[in-house]
Amino acid sequence: MMTSNTVIFRELSGQVVGENGLCRIIVDLTSGLTNYEWFTGGRLNGAYSTARIGGVEGGKYVASTEYSEHKLAAGGAQMIRDDFGTGCRFSVIYSGESLPVMTQTFWLYEKVPYFFVQVELEGESEALETNYISPLTVNAVKGTSALEMAAEELRALLVPFDNDKWVRYESTAMPNQLESYEVTAIFEPVSRKGLVVGSVTHDTWKTGLKVVGHEGAAVQQLEVYGGAAGEYTRDTIPHGTLIGKRIASPRIFVGMYADYRTGLEEYGKANAVIAPPLQWELGVPFGWNSWSAAGGELDYELYTHTSDFLKSLRDGGFHHQGTVYINFDSFWTNLTQEQLEDAVRHVRDNGQKPGIYWTPFAFWGNDFDRVVEGTDGKYTYRDLLLRDEQGQILPDLDGGFAIDPSHPGNLMRTEWHLERFVRWGFEYIKLDFLGHGALEGVHFDKEVRTGLQAYNLGMALIKNRLDPKVIGRPFFINLSIAPMFPHQYAHSRRISCDAFGTLKDTEYMLNSLTYGWWMNGTIYPFNDPDHTVLYKSFNQEPTMPQEGRSRLNASLIAGTVLLMGDDFRKEEARTRAENWLTRPELLKIAKTGKSFIPLEGNTDAASDEVFFLISEDDCYIAVFNYNQDETVEKRIAFERLGLPQNATYELHDLWEKTAHQSSGDISVRLEPAESKIFKLIF
Repeated sequence: MMTSNTVIFRELSGQVVGENGLCRIIVDLTSGLTNYEWFTGGRLNGAYSTARIGGVEGGKYVASTEYSEHKLAAGGAQMIRDDFGTGCRFSVIYSGESLPVMTQTFWLYEKVPYFFVQVELEGESEALETNYISPLTVNAVKGTSALEMAAEELRALLVPFDNDKWVRYESTAMPNQLESYEVTAIFEPVSRKGLVVGSVTHDTWKTGLKVVGHEGAAVQQLEVYGGAAGEYTRDTIPHGTLIGKRIASPRIFVGMYADYRTGLEEYGKANAVIAPPLQWELGVPFGWNSWSAAGGELDYELYTHTSDFLKSLRDGGFHHQGTVYINFDSFWTNLTQEQLEDAVRHVRDNGQKPGIYWTPFAFWGNDFDRVVEGTDGKYTYRDLLLRDEQGQILPDLDGGFAIDPSHPGNLMRTEWHLERFVRWGFEYIKLDFLGHGALEGVHFDKEVRTGLQAYNLGMALIKNRLDPKVIGRPFFINLSIAPMFPHQYAHSRRISCDAFGTLKDTEYMLNSLTYGWWMNGTIYPFNDPDHTVLYKSFNQEPTMPQEGRSRLNASLIAGTVLLMGDDFRKEEARTRAENWLTRPELLKIAKTGKSFIPLEGNTDAASDEVFFLISEDDCYIAVFNYNQDETVEKRIAFERLGLPQNATYELHDLWEKTAHQSSGDISVRLEPAESKIFKLIF
């Protein structure tokens, strides 16, 4: 037996058991099955590991249960002390004739209701090959549930791999089936109790999580595996194959929580321990981005006019720590070199900071023989484009062709572009269409076997080249269309795909906040709700005032990069900005840089209507009406907010600047497309 303060490990007859006072891992050395138990209630029964051995074609599946010998690794459990705390690590080894050795490893820490599990294959030579490996699979016997958890209803969460093509998060009621990416939560929506499972390593594998439910609040199957590739990952070919003597799966976080929302936040924090997020100490970026205002019609006059206008709002409070960014989006190349340099000087003279835009892994056009900039004529884009096993260039994605991040021509191209951006004086960059860099394909660097390996290589170069220690000043890195993971290369990531100014855009972006708020302050310093259009984007009709105000409210609570998206040469856009962007109580919310939390998680593919933020100093509630035609009445239960039901408080409407005393649940009347933000003072 091995013990620490709360972690206990012991060997019993035919079993090994590890527990920490909150959860227990029981490995049956006879069957090769593992049970996971939580003392607060909840159990995963009959889990095992599996992998496909061999290439994509003709490989065979092997499960831990099929091995003839199952034994605890020599030395038993090992005491560990690392960034997660104090605990133990132990491994179970599975061996059999003509099979690679399979090793399951478990990490269990004091005082937390989660553990980690990973599986590794070891062959007799360097020729071991796989593109599918699952450290955790559970299949229930007919009539039972793989997940035992008291619940009248179970929902499973679909988390998209990226934020491209207007994907949505989905909270799907069982019985049903879904495949999530990197993480999922299986939870009871009324009690909020739930299981959170997800990958915390994102260097090699795209992780898929399949959940299959059956009648009643039951889960038939849970399958967590490295090797996901398909429509949601934007891949047109199978996941890359790993080859070597040893191949390890993703490391998987498994935790049971009284509130699945806490579990998702803890999952985010666990990722941040393994790969610390890129730190930013200079406050929430306030400013403007050109895309919604102009699209392809961007010019010098709009850019400099916007700088002048937002300078006029500085005294009203539209800045953070004195900083406002004026950012070019795509089509900044419409400006001549002289105009570009003068525009940057203009912004700096106004006391602001300029931002730029780039797509590092996508080629736009059909002239593949075009010489790659920054390579001295050595390479054309035909050399750089990513290909499949047959040597064919991959199909375009979003109209652009994928560039191989590992190609030496791309490394030269990246250095060339970033050196120019730094030399020209930019201090913010929006990196777009990054999913192209994570596509599966055949890479120039033969050590790069998977899309995520290539993506890590390309993003690490960008991060290192823009390191303040290298360039001598801070440089904010923002990801637009991008995978959620890996996260450590940027200060913010757009939480959704493009969101303009309509009520439909607001609801769409808030769907991502409903199930992705937890990324803010864990894996990224800030979520990005996209450019905030108060009046009219270049490709849409003008919005009603309530509609535009709801778009601003949605951005304020997202936790948040607060970049406007209007052409302020339009009178109504100026009027709204002057009235709305000079309200200290509202701007204070954005300056906290904290995401509001969703009240409910039973919305299917829609957004929740109520979000809240409770801290030691403040309590805020945001309420939305997504109906553009009808007035609605909302009732917000104090019990669901976690506040005392009989508390007396002052309810301050931050838009109307009114306050009244009340107690108990909150009733709100919202006009069509209206939203409100309240501050509660107890």
